[in-house]
Amino acid sequence: MAVRPVLVLVHGTRFDARQWDGYADLIPEADLVTVDLPGHGERAGAEYSSAAAVAAVTDVLEEVAARVPRPPVVLAGHSLGGYVATTVAEHHPDLIDALVLIGAAADPTRHPILRHLYSGFARTLGVVGPDRMARATNRVLRRLGAADADLPGTTGYDVLPTAWATTAAEASARQLADLTCPVFLVSGRFDQLGIDTRRYARACVDARVRVIPRATHLAPITHRPQLAAILREAIDAVGG
Repeated sequence: MAVRPVLVLVHGTRFDARQWDGYADLIPEADLVTVDLPGHGERAGAEYSSAAAVAAVTDVLEEVAARVPRPPVVLAGHSLGGYVATTVAEHHPDLIDALVLIGAAADPTRHPILRHLYSGFARTLGVVGPDRMARATNRVLRRLGAADADLPGTTGYDVLPTAWATTAAEASARQLADLTCPVFLVSGRFDQLGIDTRRYARACVDARVRVIPRATHLAPITHRPQLAAILREAIDAVGG
């Protein structure tokens, strides 16, 4: 009997594992496992650090790898989750068979404007507080197509400055240079964090670029069927 592949999903900043609600129905050919990063969802209150975020994902991958027989594994992350997944893949390539980065192909060191935009958001958060910032941000998310049920609460805002500062300091296409498995670089057509997709693709041994038409950085919640189709493609690539 064939072993069912496992799809490990890592959410974006301010969201949590509930970001992936509905994907199990869209991807019935795989077992889905979702992860809460430190300071988000069930890990609310935990301090965020790169090491803690990587450990949260690595622990899940090691549990999957311990199964007998070991199933094929696709690791997918959105935004912050994509950058964490990149670091996990860099240090533990043996634990995955394909990597899917969604809205996580921008190198902050190459774009001062982008870096200042996110650091400015974090500074403003310290002034106005999580509640007011969440209300303002969610109004923007609604305009971008997010439904009320998909809007994040205030939990993840506590660790947002640290999470973004860590990402800005560590993110680089060079992290993918030694990875031999397929790397799917996914972005919405209007996704600001897909700005360096070509650079990331050149760094990969096996890059597969996918752009979701009419989508923004919120593609995982506004274009679920389209993203699910790409995730199924990644599963097929590992023999699912």
